[in-house]
Amino acid sequence: MTEGLNVLSEADAREVLANCCGAKRWVAGVLLARPYQSRGALKTMAQTVWSKMDRADILEAFEHHPRIGADLDALRKKFSKTAGLSEAEQSSVASASESTLIALRDANKRYETRYGHIFIVCATGKSAAEMLAILESRMNNEIDAELKIAANEQAKITQLRLEKIVL
Repeated sequence: MTEGLNVLSEADAREVLANCCGAKRWVAGVLLARPYQSRGALKTMAQTVWSKMDRADILEAFEHHPRIGADLDALRKKFSKTAGLSEAEQSSVASASESTLIALRDANKRYETRYGHIFIVCATGKSAAEMLAILESRMNNEIDAELKIAANEQAKITQLRLEKIVL
């Protein structure tokens, strides 16, 4: 869609926002505040609405994410070096070893069993090894504390996705 969020039909705007965060109450709250004068206003409203979400809303948002590590082939592709990257970019992105990818897949399964929801992290710029370390560091959190951490990660992801929306 080349039209901006402010002029899209309600159904189309709902779809655009749902691609940023899958919680229906969040989408409805952000949609209600249209039109937005700036991207900053949109992002502020998004955060305000997110801060009012309950556990069910948060879990609904999580369900719109793929499970990290559910598909080893997808992990291999995500964390392999890309030939088109500049040398400087390549130096900061190491290819993930098979053992790291398997460990990430297995840790994700343990996480979901322990907490009852998928592992959520703002993965932008993170290697598989970094994500594995983050996941492992969060495995001993209390359930409510971990939900709060995961919800904050969801908010970061949403904010990054909102950057791509045309007003």
